[in-house]
Amino acid sequence: MSSLPPVRGKLTPNAPLAPLVWFKSGGAAEWLFEPADADDLAAFLAALDPAVPVMGLGLGSNMIVRDGGVQGVVIRLGKAFASVEQLDETTLRCGGGASGILVSSKARDWGIGGVEFLRSIPGTVGGFVRMNGGAYGRETCDILVDCDIVLRSGERRVLANADLGYTYRHSNLPEGAIVVRATFRGFLKPSDAIQAEMDRIAAAREESQPLRSKTGGSTFKNPEGHKAWALVDAAGCRGLRRGDAQVSEKHCNFLLNLGEATSADIEALGEDVRARVKAQSGVELEWEIQRVGVAK
Repeated sequence: MSSLPPVRGKLTPNAPLAPLVWFKSGGAAEWLFEPADADDLAAFLAALDPAVPVMGLGLGSNMIVRDGGVQGVVIRLGKAFASVEQLDETTLRCGGGASGILVSSKARDWGIGGVEFLRSIPGTVGGFVRMNGGAYGRETCDILVDCDIVLRSGERRVLANADLGYTYRHSNLPEGAIVVRATFRGFLKPSDAIQAEMDRIAAAREESQPLRSKTGGSTFKNPEGHKAWALVDAAGCRGLRRGDAQVSEKHCNFLLNLGEATSADIEALGEDVRARVKAQSGVELEWEIQRVGVAK
């Protein structure tokens, strides 16, 4: 790669990504950029050779990084992008790197209901906006007012909810765009009632999901009229293994790294599951987990 533009943040060559993703597998980023702020990010992207690929990385919870690593620049938003502010009685302005737990906890403290579901999604605001993250009957599109993004060109833009063309686990956010901030709006609700709902969600997750495992969260999208986990179970895939990669016995829509699974093992296991479900039910499962980088 040609020389990179100067930055005020941190640029790391050949940066291992396995420690940064929940599966704890995969190769390195050619470059990892942790910008000092949105201006630093915009200036860097504006000066970066347009041919260099760019990818955003949040908490790495919904991602398989292939074993050959990721070419170009991986952008990770750190503490400078993790703020949560109250704009008015029901509105929050959140940095793109803020976690769902932080956003929902701040909302509780300020008596803003409707964002409790973010407590259950292991990701950041940027990922929620891009993927229309949702759980327990609510989605990001239900609370998003607008978002501030930096395009691959370095141009900064504000997009309203209606601009994003939201559907199930999908948005029309431009390719390569990085969400640096989002505005969410809920409704007035007593803090103790919000806490009770968050406790209910946490207990439901604890009971049904393998939370203390090396996993990637929900692997496949729910097909129209179906639950992905039920299709996987019906196809006999509960506990199915490929090396150290396994379909969770607790929740069939989660894949696990039991120890030393490679990303190739995990992705191949997912494809095994898709093939078995297709053969058993005729339904084609679509990946919800992002698979990025190059195979080794």
